[in-house]
Amino acid sequence: MAITKDTVKYAANLARIELSEKELEHFTGQLDRVLEYVHKLEGLNVEKLAPTSHVMDIKNVYRDDIVKESLPASEAIKNAPAKEGDLFKVQKIIEA
Repeated sequence: MAITKDTVKYAANLARIELSEKELEHFTGQLDRVLEYVHKLEGLNVEKLAPTSHVMDIKNVYRDDIVKESLPASEAIKNAPAKEGDLFKVQKIIEA
């Protein structure tokens, strides 16, 4: 499936993005090349490959959990634009 200008215009409209004629040309070519690459990948035999979550072997580095005193609520809300007691006061966004 080749990407056409109309397809890019349609996708841009859905994303509420306005594209110039030059950008349309540019993105049409780019997206077409991406699809060509995906079609190449479809031809690969991956039956014997194990599923992975990342393409490279990585190891997360975690720090030890150290229990320590928390920030006092009065300090945490010190610079809040609106507060009520020791709580942040925010504008109501859901009708009850």
